[in-house]
Amino acid sequence: MAEIVFMPKLSDTMTEGVVAEWHKKVGDKVESGDLLAEIESDKATMEFESFQEGVLLHIGTAAGETAPVDSVLAILGEEGEDIKPLLDQAAKDFAAKNEKQDEEEAPASAPVVSQASVPAPIPVKAESTKLAAKAAPAPVVSNSGKVLASPLARKLAEDKNIPLSMVPGSGDGGRIIKRDVENFIPGGVLNTTESFSDEGLSSMRKVIGQRLAESKFSAPHFYLTLEIDMDNAIAARKAILAGKETKVSFNDMVLKAVAKSLKKHPRINCSFLGDRVRYNDHVNIGVAMAVEDGLLVPVVRFADQKSLQDISAEVKDFSIRAKDKKLTPDDWAGSTFTVSNLGMFGIESFTSIINSPDAGILAVGGIKQVPVVKNGEIVPGNIMKVTLSCDHRAVDGAVGAAFLQTFKLILENPVLMYEL
Repeated sequence: MAEIVFMPKLSDTMTEGVVAEWHKKVGDKVESGDLLAEIESDKATMEFESFQEGVLLHIGTAAGETAPVDSVLAILGEEGEDIKPLLDQAAKDFAAKNEKQDEEEAPASAPVVSQASVPAPIPVKAESTKLAAKAAPAPVVSNSGKVLASPLARKLAEDKNIPLSMVPGSGDGGRIIKRDVENFIPGGVLNTTESFSDEGLSSMRKVIGQRLAESKFSAPHFYLTLEIDMDNAIAARKAILAGKETKVSFNDMVLKAVAKSLKKHPRINCSFLGDRVRYNDHVNIGVAMAVEDGLLVPVVRFADQKSLQDISAEVKDFSIRAKDKKLTPDDWAGSTFTVSNLGMFGIESFTSIINSPDAGILAVGGIKQVPVVKNGEIVPGNIMKVTLSCDHRAVDGAVGAAFLQTFKLILENPVLMYEL
């Protein structure tokens, strides 16, 4: 008897999926456990194995197409079996489910808008828009016969060897300004073509936008910024690299220091759950990673119990699998705190949006060499700025400040990573 294979829900935030590739074609025999297709969710591309067996009679979503969760992905059954009644019933069930959901989500009353008040849609051409060519206005000449232009425009025209008498002016009263000289093309022809390209949002980008907007506009953020002297951390990393085969990055040291600090300050290692705050005894740190379509946050579990080398190896593995879209839902679930590091891109400081339901996220900038005062003297120093974003519904300013002080103490004295 024919059975429907529905579009699976591969993550808690997934509402639709894209079939990246089919590994079976209509007419193929499918066994339970066979790889049926690869499906792109909002966070990763995952292999989807069949839980049923039979002949692949129908493909409901072609490769590259998007379909909502619980829609018909495929139908398996016996060769030659009539599947039309099954498809018709599935369509009715899906429509009824959506109608019921719309009724539950609809407001009690909707405003009535008259047809006359609705403006007609304005068509937009997606490839390019050319401005209508207009005759260039002649330069304005003063009574003395001198072309009116700003001093900067005159200097620029002189440097470029452009006669001002040929340049149309766009300033007040036709006066020639800097922009006119910069945009001038010999012959008096200006480039008047505006071009653009539209790109549809991927499933991942849609969910990123939705979740970050919910976090930013529902959680009252406050921010605490601190400067950290990284001289000792730099020296410690050099010593570690000299004595170990495993490479350790400054980000690995940050993660270790965060983990130890969270263990010492459990009031910030928490999650806001609407009607309650959950204080976590375990320390699971989400590590924000940029990928082609957006951002993923895999989780280093029990980070306080792991060595720098263990953290480094785990983060490297996450990074490789994130770029290949091979992370699983278990990899990004269950964080209690998040770290976002843009220091490797030369960013000095920034603020991050909280990764809900976590109550905190640490934004880490790059290490910058600056003059500092030590023992009453100005000497070269290496400073790193960090900014802690907190959800004020769960964390107070004094709690966040105490956490940052401990974090600073550990990074400025790296031996404490193993003693606290």
